[in-house]
Amino acid sequence: MNLILLGPPGAGKGTQAKKMIDALGVPQISTGDILRAAVKDGTPMGVEAKKFMDAGQLVPDSVVIGIIADRLKESDCDKGFILDGFPRTVAQADALEAMLRKMDKDIDDVVSIEVPDEDLLGRLTGRRMCTCGASFHVMFNKPKLEGICDLCGKELYQRDDDREEAIRERLVNYHKQTAPLIEFYTERGKLRAIPGTGSVDDIFNGIMRVVRG
Repeated sequence: MNLILLGPPGAGKGTQAKKMIDALGVPQISTGDILRAAVKDGTPMGVEAKKFMDAGQLVPDSVVIGIIADRLKESDCDKGFILDGFPRTVAQADALEAMLRKMDKDIDDVVSIEVPDEDLLGRLTGRRMCTCGASFHVMFNKPKLEGICDLCGKELYQRDDDREEAIRERLVNYHKQTAPLIEFYTERGKLRAIPGTGSVDDIFNGIMRVVRG
């Protein structure tokens, strides 16, 4: 079972991916993780990627695809995989399709976890941090005293990238990138839209229903 997991920041992709790994017995392929691993291990593709990263440039799609191809050849992917964080653009989706064709593989389903922007804003702007490393949330994990860390008693703060303006910009960018992808996979009959509101288990059960058909 070869899957792609799509969803905006705050949709809960990481949480759902962990549950899917356990239920389906296939690995999660996070492009950020395998890119860092390839660089650390000094693979030919990792060496190539490092040249761009050291120069402060984006790693080209061709190199990322090469690193994904190397990862998918490993034995734990024989029964399938969950791609998380790739593709982000139609150009990447085209390249992925061509690469999988050479490997005699195909994507079975593209699971899109859909959450209204206003709900995402509430989730993402509600995080509060402490200098001691503790993390709280104004809705889901409230401190005992408002604005005060339970562990060390210091005042909590909101990170700049958790502020509403920053979150809105991230969501705008996500929609710009992802809208064409939604159309791309809808045309191929692979898109499976899942409501991303409700409990973690409700969302997970919705995903399982569509991928197990």
